[in-house]
Amino acid sequence: MNEPISIGPFSFGGGSKPLLVAGPCVIESEDSALAIAAEIANLRAAESYQVLFKASYLKDNRSSGESYRGPGLHEGLRILEKVREATGLRVLSDVHSAREASEAAGVLDVVQIPAFLCRQTSLIEAVAATARAINVKKGQFMAPEDMSNVVGKIRRAGGGTPMLTERGTAFGYHDLVVDFRGIAKMRATGCPVIFDVTHSLQKPAGLGTASGGEPELAVMMARAAAAAGCDGIFVETHPDPSSALSDGASMVPLERFPELIAQAARVFEVARELGTP
Repeated sequence: MNEPISIGPFSFGGGSKPLLVAGPCVIESEDSALAIAAEIANLRAAESYQVLFKASYLKDNRSSGESYRGPGLHEGLRILEKVREATGLRVLSDVHSAREASEAAGVLDVVQIPAFLCRQTSLIEAVAATARAINVKKGQFMAPEDMSNVVGKIRRAGGGTPMLTERGTAFGYHDLVVDFRGIAKMRATGCPVIFDVTHSLQKPAGLGTASGGEPELAVMMARAAAAAGCDGIFVETHPDPSSALSDGASMVPLERFPELIAQAARVFEVARELGTP
């Protein structure tokens, strides 16, 4: 069994209720962030989970230099703090450089290291030294068992046990593939493992100046990951993905989000009755 992680008032991992990390790809405005967070917090289906609200204050990894990147560190953290105060949800966002780590950790309940930066030792050490809890997304270029080296860096820097996120592996051009064996391999590190439903269905730069995606397969992937023994799911959602300012092609419409998490919750329940594979 993996080690539990304290996130605000709840403990995640070690057999607790599954974690749900949910929200839009990026903070588009204060009003939209608050509205989406309130929808998530009030969903009956979300009662089967321990919930984190996720939204990026900065999207540094964009296909085009002209793409919207978010409100930035200071304004983004202010909005996320307001989301927590208004809804009671704990908040997660990602950092991109060591100099952001301390300020971000002062607000965020979970600091996330993006997939493309998961091997950056100086960033990992800065986050480990300051964050209350850490989520590391497995690089699209990495074997799942190699994440043990990342976990080792965090523990040596005093960061304790992180959670790890599977988000697919690069498969040729503009596509990703998920090997569900990776969930068991990463759980073998002693860390809880989250499955990123929406990014695993992303087609990086598949639209030329933006990423494509296959959100119609999101329910299937969430159910499969729950059956494979993951500890939670990560789902980006938006009221109108077609008008979203980032990753709209892979986000789940907010109206379809309750069905997805309800179906995954049923599979989580059965999988835990049967025992971890």
